[in-house]
Amino acid sequence: MPGMFSKVQQFLRSPQGRKYTDQAKRYASNPQNRQKMQGMLSKFRGGKGGGPRP
Repeated sequence: MPGMFSKVQQFLRSPQGRKYTDQAKRYASNPQNRQKMQGMLSKFRGGKGGGPRP
């Protein structure tokens, strides 16, 4: 879907998109936040530490 990707790229180049990108970079630079995000990604992907399996 090239239309969707071009809209995302357009948003990321806008002032508001750059603001959110900078905010995400600042959040990710904090080691504690990085650890939280890694844990959430692991749970989402089904890695160790995930919830109960059916």
